[in-house]
Amino acid sequence: MEVPAGKKIYFLSDFHLGAPDFERSLQREKKIVAFLESIRNQAAAIFIVGDMFDFWFEYKHVSPKGYVRLLGKLAEITDSGIPIHFFVGNHDMWMRGYFERELNIPVYFESKSFEWNGKKFFIGHGDGLGPGDHGYKLLKKVFRNKISQVLFGMLHPSWGIGLANFFSRESRKKTGAADEVFLGEENEWLVIFSKEILAKQHYDYFIFGHRHLPLDIKLNDNSRYINLGDWIKYFTYAEFDGHETQLKKLEGLH
Repeated sequence: MEVPAGKKIYFLSDFHLGAPDFERSLQREKKIVAFLESIRNQAAAIFIVGDMFDFWFEYKHVSPKGYVRLLGKLAEITDSGIPIHFFVGNHDMWMRGYFERELNIPVYFESKSFEWNGKKFFIGHGDGLGPGDHGYKLLKKVFRNKISQVLFGMLHPSWGIGLANFFSRESRKKTGAADEVFLGEENEWLVIFSKEILAKQHYDYFIFGHRHLPLDIKLNDNSRYINLGDWIKYFTYAEFDGHETQLKKLEGLH
């Protein structure tokens, strides 16, 4: 695939809309919508790399309340012919067709490779990859299990969504500011994972979210690892202009 002249591909992740409360989530949502509007004339495609929501579960006939500004903007952009791609994160993995049907947005449950202008990209949210974190990896298998999802779906949405929001808040309390600490290249598990993949197959860029820390690390002379940061504290994103990928920070939008 080729990126048309004057166009760019944008990557952003970790909005965690819904957290920590309605007012602050709404402020971020408005800023995200304004950013999407500001780039739409330059966008060849937009990738949202997980954790758009702090919690999302699609019941058969019910989806979580709210986020109408963002969902409307996404629909408006895809209706205009600009593709948007979504990778599920660890907070919004329970997608069941709503984005595909209503927003014309493909949803990916695993990392995926893309190629533009001869540059190869490995893209994913990043949760459960690399060494360690065996407890979460087991929990992820449980959450992804269809039987588990059916059982959770049997709960009334008021109970199910309320319970999930409680556990999401507790999880954030336990991790605290841990996501803001750079562990060093030798200990960053997504860097380790990227190097393992790179030993088998070349990629020019590894693009991940999940870490909540903007990172741009040179893996070798021809490959880089980029973590997209978040839209809670950093408001960072990456853009590929057909030649080079840069990690940038939102400026000037209120």
